[in-house]
Amino acid sequence: MVSQPAQDDYDEKSARQKEIEAWLPITSSRNAKWWYSAFHNVTAMVGAGVLGLPYAMSQLGWGPGITVMVLSWIITLYTLWQMVEMHEMVPGKRFDRYHELGQHAFGEKLGLYIVVPQQLIVEIGVCIVYMVTGGKSLKKFHELVCEDCKSIKLTYFIMIFASVHFVLSHLPNFNSISGVSLAAAVMSLSYSTIAWAASASKGVQEDVEYGYKAKSTAGTVFNFFSGLGDVAFAYAGHNVVLEIQATIPSTPEKPSKGPMWKGVVVAYIVVALCYFPVAFVGYYIFGNGVEDNILMSLKKPTWIIAMANMFVVIHVIGSYQIYAIPVFDMMETLLVKKLNFRPTTVLRFCVRSFYVAATMFLGMTFPFFGGLLAFFGGFAFAPTTYFLPCIIWLAIYKPRKYSLSWWANWVCIVFGIFLMVLSPIGGLRTIVIQAKEYKFYS
Repeated sequence: MVSQPAQDDYDEKSARQKEIEAWLPITSSRNAKWWYSAFHNVTAMVGAGVLGLPYAMSQLGWGPGITVMVLSWIITLYTLWQMVEMHEMVPGKRFDRYHELGQHAFGEKLGLYIVVPQQLIVEIGVCIVYMVTGGKSLKKFHELVCEDCKSIKLTYFIMIFASVHFVLSHLPNFNSISGVSLAAAVMSLSYSTIAWAASASKGVQEDVEYGYKAKSTAGTVFNFFSGLGDVAFAYAGHNVVLEIQATIPSTPEKPSKGPMWKGVVVAYIVVALCYFPVAFVGYYIFGNGVEDNILMSLKKPTWIIAMANMFVVIHVIGSYQIYAIPVFDMMETLLVKKLNFRPTTVLRFCVRSFYVAATMFLGMTFPFFGGLLAFFGGFAFAPTTYFLPCIIWLAIYKPRKYSLSWWANWVCIVFGIFLMVLSPIGGLRTIVIQAKEYKFYS
């Protein structure tokens, strides 16, 4: 028999657990529809990186470029399917967070050490990059709309962009930002379409060249690595996929993987419609003379480019939130469960305002963060997206050696490690070149 005080103590503990779960952003609301997962996934996946794809193609060339683009699409769809399947593989339990799945596969301690640092690098990295992207797009919009205006520093535009997040980040969970996320998903499709349609209407440029642009062999090789990095990071929605799935209701008869997978397939069709036309049409029209942001190559018509830049801003607002929520969840879990803070609105307000301020400050200080992303991203993006799901799958399901599942997973792991090793090299070189001409807070 369990003694009464012990039972009361247990009840009190589990009541507190429930209260905390109901307060934390990931687990507080589980009534999402399947289409929520579709647009959350589009918002998370289609970054503003899509505008850099033609430039990545120019560094890779036609053959390797098309191969890497299509391979990445197939592999990441496969690893995404694995994540969706593994969300509820233990009956009666849901892995609501990436690190919970890691802990199930690798053990309590090791699972945390493997997954959390990588997930944090990706999510915080993306938030900082989006601060810079949002600021740059606002600045570009300002320059296009008002040509005679006095130029304003990028630093101030990043502050303007951040001001939106000081408000939005206080929305409690994924379901409460579904409106923002829908707008962002629509915008991503819109500016991708503008990018390739406006390129196509220009027609192939007269002096177009498709060879490699670098003069030296070393330059060509480094550019190739950097291009690989750019393509790899175009597919990085995996860091938030379990957290998105956690918002979908689930019963033993109707598990959440059904609606979630439906959403993912729709999302991936949209991703293909965004990525492939932009990358291939952009490269076909401008050749190796394409800018690293295709909108910059399309000088005219001004109003369309200004509009596309505004769309980028709206999309990046949604994306920032989707990547920030899992970080809020981790910070709030740590404070409430480990440091025993009370789950209050004041705590949430302080934590989230601090996070937005920190990412804003870092974005203002290092606006060449895109190069940094290729560098850090290689260490964290490639694993969490390309091969960590496969390793977890092998560890848990232990498929028969040389069976189809075994081969599929090992191919993904090898491809992912190849990306992880090569892309930081290209990224580091980009940083070194850009940092030479850099002035703080310019």
